[in-house]
Amino acid sequence: MINHVDIDRIAAEELIEAEVVAVLNASISSQGRYPNAGPLMLARAGIKLIDAPEADLFERLSDGDRVRIVGESILVGGEEVARGRALGVVELEREMQEHRKRIDEALGEFAENTVAHVREETDLLTGNIAFPPTRASFRDRHALIVVRGEHHRRDLKALRAYIRDVRPLIVAVDGGADGVLEAGLKPDVILGDMDSASDAALRCGAELIVHAYPDGRAPGQERLREAGLRHQVVPAAGTSEDVAMLMAHEKGAALIVSVGAHFNLIEFLDRKRGGMSSTFLTRLKIGERLVDAKGVSRLYNPSSTLAPLAFFAVAFLILLTILVITSPALNDVFELVWLKIRIWLGID
Repeated sequence: MINHVDIDRIAAEELIEAEVVAVLNASISSQGRYPNAGPLMLARAGIKLIDAPEADLFERLSDGDRVRIVGESILVGGEEVARGRALGVVELEREMQEHRKRIDEALGEFAENTVAHVREETDLLTGNIAFPPTRASFRDRHALIVVRGEHHRRDLKALRAYIRDVRPLIVAVDGGADGVLEAGLKPDVILGDMDSASDAALRCGAELIVHAYPDGRAPGQERLREAGLRHQVVPAAGTSEDVAMLMAHEKGAALIVSVGAHFNLIEFLDRKRGGMSSTFLTRLKIGERLVDAKGVSRLYNPSSTLAPLAFFAVAFLILLTILVITSPALNDVFELVWLKIRIWLGID
């Protein structure tokens, strides 16, 4: 049971990964503002999806209730407690086509948001954010920014050779820290409002930086105080993803590689937050220093240390064999050595 307006790809993937059999949404899964693919992904995965925005689901259902869904009826103990709208594949595919025709409205709203951010949140573009000092040095190093986003686990696997050879500084954004740990790596810095990172991630030894509102309010700071974890605070507008990238940029990172971040227009719209306009502006500021993980994995050719050694060993053996065959003296030495080896091994 969720309360999620316009279900996005990331939410849908997490629900599918959790192997749920049905999703009861207390909000509208797709308002039609733009073509969000989340509801269709759930339906195609065979998950029953019912929208019930007016049913007060969180009031009528409790943890542990045995729920039965018949058509559009939601039953508990054989009694109907709510009704909703069942969303199927055919209907959602038709709606997706209609939503694509209205994409210009979403683009207009996004553009207006972007202009508003340019006027109101100039710190993102002028570099006036006061970033705290860090133990980890960014200067002239590659920085790997890991966000819990679409395919972030797969991208981390694809970057194993790059991470092994280049050893970039790893900055995890909130729940991205758990993705880093799952990949067998350790984040150097964890930055965010600290609402989605696990306790294990926060205690892994990384530097902790709480992203606060521009006015200094930092709700996530209380969690770290209660846990007795040392941390610093950075007040800034925009998303934690933006702040992590801007910090790497301002501290002199030579290259910023993003994992799980938003790069195309549909991903910006999919997050349906006004703050995503700041993400667009952040990319304009960082410019050519920012590279997507997918691009790095396709272009990076890992250096191999075994292939040259194997080639050298084979070439050496061939040359030695030729010398032994063509030189009587070396041939005699080789036979003498071989005789001693046979005696030592007890071979007749």
